[in-house]
Amino acid sequence: MPAKGEQVDADVVIAGGGVIGTAIAWRTALEGLTVILVDPDDDADKASLVAAGMLGPVSESVFGEQDLLNLNLLAITRFPGFNKELEDATGRVTGLRTEGTLAVAYDSDDLAALNRLTAFRHSIGLQAEELDGRQCRKLEPFLAPGTRGGVLATGDLSVDNRRYLAALREAARKAGVRRVTGSVTRLTPEDGHVRVIVTGTAGLSAPQVVVAAGWATSKITGVPDPVRKAVRPVKGQILRLRHPPGMPPVATHSIRATVGGRDVYIVPRTDGELVVGATQEERDDVDATAGAVHDLLRDAMTALPAISELILAEISVGRRPGSQDNGPIVGHTGTPGLIVATGHFRNGILLSAATADAVTALLTGRQPSEEWLPFRPGRLG
Repeated sequence: MPAKGEQVDADVVIAGGGVIGTAIAWRTALEGLTVILVDPDDDADKASLVAAGMLGPVSESVFGEQDLLNLNLLAITRFPGFNKELEDATGRVTGLRTEGTLAVAYDSDDLAALNRLTAFRHSIGLQAEELDGRQCRKLEPFLAPGTRGGVLATGDLSVDNRRYLAALREAARKAGVRRVTGSVTRLTPEDGHVRVIVTGTAGLSAPQVVVAAGWATSKITGVPDPVRKAVRPVKGQILRLRHPPGMPPVATHSIRATVGGRDVYIVPRTDGELVVGATQEERDDVDATAGAVHDLLRDAMTALPAISELILAEISVGRRPGSQDNGPIVGHTGTPGLIVATGHFRNGILLSAATADAVTALLTGRQPSEEWLPFRPGRLG
């Protein structure tokens, strides 16, 4: 308990207003706890708002990441129910799509690489249907005639990330979450609670604090050094295209294309928008670059030539929270009352529901699902 006379502003203070922090805030408030969400209110730099919204545990699975695959499979199982609760609570539509992901290869080397990855996925029990070029073009008629083959992952989903975050914000507001604008700069343990220093305010105090600040977790004094050092910004540039009036959709599935060894994804939205992405750059700026736009459009148009007819509506740049082993960092720290939920890298949207479940469990004295065990902060040292 806080010292006598010490003001406590809420049961829980959450640092970070992206999908992770907002999802945690909503679910925690539903448990009956009072919650303050500290949000920098800088939408231009939220990874949540420049994501493609792909929910692809199968198409994202790679060699050597079995623990992360197990977690992603838990997350994809949880997401539809969580999303329905969200839509029911707010009356908003998030644009969830269930057609699956079609991974395609443009040349023989690309196909050989895709086949090796598919064989690995089959060996660990994942469902992925191999298709020849003709079958791929039957599913997606606008694919390039030279498409060599592909794989359909029917269990993958996608969601409109911007609509999803807007719904989470509305749900949190309706559940009684208080939103404070500012950035958390420092955390200080004080007599059974945590003092939270926020720019532009006198600070806040709570028995429990959750840091879900994405890559900016590394800048918050008071977060244990192993966590701060493990998190880094990974720059991503992404394009949003729009169909001209009267033009039919050029894609109905999420498409992951490998073109000359380079990966590009093309994700349709229910409103006719198409997302093309994304670069992965070990940089800390948010500047759009001509080279990145050129490369994304070149590879997307090689895989799906009809993209050349679409309107370039937006170029977006964000910084994903990478971690030293590509896995999220979720759990209690060595500081009493302090929980972290960061490092989700490319899977923030996918893992948002499962992360909210896990952190809400920790805040209320329960244990998260066992799939989270490999991703506790203690693994960092």
